[in-house]
Amino acid sequence: MPAVIRIEGLTKRFGDVIALDAVSLDVAENEFLALLGPSGCGKTTLLRAIAGLETPDAGQILIDAVNQNGRAPYQRPVNMMFQSYALFPHMTVADNVAFGLRQDGLKGAALTDRVREALARVEMEALGTRKPQQLSGGQKQRVALARCLAKRPRALLLDEPLAALDKHLRERTQLELMTLREKLGIAFIVVTHDQDEAMGMATRVAVMDRGRILQTGAPRDLYDRPLNRAVAGFFGHMNIWDGAVTGTDSVACAAGTVRVADPLPREGAMVAVAVRPEQITLRGPENDVGSNQITGVIAEVVYGGTVSTYFVRHGEHRLRVVRQNGAGAAFRRGDTVTASWPAAAVRVLAP
Repeated sequence: MPAVIRIEGLTKRFGDVIALDAVSLDVAENEFLALLGPSGCGKTTLLRAIAGLETPDAGQILIDAVNQNGRAPYQRPVNMMFQSYALFPHMTVADNVAFGLRQDGLKGAALTDRVREALARVEMEALGTRKPQQLSGGQKQRVALARCLAKRPRALLLDEPLAALDKHLRERTQLELMTLREKLGIAFIVVTHDQDEAMGMATRVAVMDRGRILQTGAPRDLYDRPLNRAVAGFFGHMNIWDGAVTGTDSVACAAGTVRVADPLPREGAMVAVAVRPEQITLRGPENDVGSNQITGVIAEVVYGGTVSTYFVRHGEHRLRVVRQNGAGAAFRRGDTVTASWPAAAVRVLAP
């Protein structure tokens, strides 16, 4: 698909802090891109730069191949929904949605029809005469979304759009945003620090840290094949050990000699090996399965409904294991267990 937004070498500094460090990124038409990363990684600065709310020190932003540098926010074919929603308290729902359209000179029946269309898209057309203070948090969010959609932007920018919602409403809104993106056929770019939110909504994720993009890809690709330690540790939970290559398929580390299926560098090279918690099997201590196993004591058990998380202490380290509840005998705190995993489950990362 063609790139609606192309970011080339974007750099932004705030004093001595480099918020964006030569960031380059393409956003395709009808793509749902999540910018994921810890607080202060630069994701909101990148979103604001696309919207025209921050002026980059270097690089350029192109939308439909048109350079946006120097263009005011209202001149750009994108719209941004803020985390606070930024609704005008003295205006009705309909007037909030109409505000940007009036600024563009839209009047009369054309204005009324566009407002009605935008409210219908978020199922809020019956509440057009209410004021923001008469709405729930979820309804306010829908009004803010309708206001953005009313201008028919080429891309919709969302800054932590689900942060203020409770768990059930957040899950429902995720599905609504996904459905809406498919109906509208425009690019969505969402900023989040919630990995589950990114995996649940996005068609592609860009993981950021310290002003740089570490890796981009489909959620499953990033989860199954992280390129480095930072992505592996942030995108889902991961057990990671530093070690040295001891053969064509083995690494010596705190978990013993770990067999791997991934290609390895030369013998003696320093690497990190990593295993997802759900790919580890727990058995009684009498079970010897050969390589890729450790014996330890269960230090903690966290019950999570469908799954439980076990923390297995072995020496000075703790192994995280996720296990489906009801799949075999449950273990308790203080039990001695053997944890094992296949070579194909091991990812080899840069140290």
